[in-house]
Amino acid sequence: MRRFIPFLKAPPVVSVLRLNGVIAARTRGALSDTGLAGMIQRAFTRGRPVAVALSVNSPGGSPSQSSLIAARIRRLADEKGIPVHAFVEDVAASGGYYIATAADDIWVDTHSIVGSIGVISSSFGFHEFIERHGIERRVHTAGTSKSLLDPFRPEKPEDVARLKEIQTHIHKGFMDHVRARRGDRLTPDRDLFNGDVWVGSEALSTGLIDGEAHLVPKLKEIYGDKVVLRPYVQKKPFLSRIGGDILSDALSEIEDRAIWARYGL
Repeated sequence: MRRFIPFLKAPPVVSVLRLNGVIAARTRGALSDTGLAGMIQRAFTRGRPVAVALSVNSPGGSPSQSSLIAARIRRLADEKGIPVHAFVEDVAASGGYYIATAADDIWVDTHSIVGSIGVISSSFGFHEFIERHGIERRVHTAGTSKSLLDPFRPEKPEDVARLKEIQTHIHKGFMDHVRARRGDRLTPDRDLFNGDVWVGSEALSTGLIDGEAHLVPKLKEIYGDKVVLRPYVQKKPFLSRIGGDILSDALSEIEDRAIWARYGL
């Protein structure tokens, strides 16, 4: 009704994007650029928001998806001239921190974990197991690198060296992004890119965050007590809500729990 009365000033609206989960290319149960695209677009365009807040709770995941999501947020923020604030819950580590740096400032809880600016790759080796059970591995490739790091064959030094090259390239992109977004707020005489993590205000001395604050009181401090918070939450696909692919969901859950467990969560 208020919008039909021209002399009544509407309260400011802040869109709150809830970004909770592991970052992966799949659209079910994970944060992905495709899955979040519509929600992010609406957060920046619906109802003339004065700002967008990111409520981040992610241990990381796919480097590419992290980059795509952060780039989408930044692109819309620049196009619309809308400030972005990030609020960390349990953790914003690795790709989770990558996304948080799309914001103009980053706020944490006293127990929040941030950082882990590095690249990790993990696997298993099954070659001795299949040999003991008389199983023969047959692989035929066109191209000498098509069977890179095959878990059913002994690890090759040249494969590990190639993996290190790939990780170094991704790590450099991550570091460049953080430096570009955090600028001179970063502490110059500390190694912030070795994969280490920091808790709460401990991260303030590194320049990775701007301080301790919770979403509602901080937004009221910035935009006034009458600010309206409009939440945007990623909806689960219909099939996953009624059961979906149970085996695939179970395997994804195991993988996701392993990523969360890196931070004791």
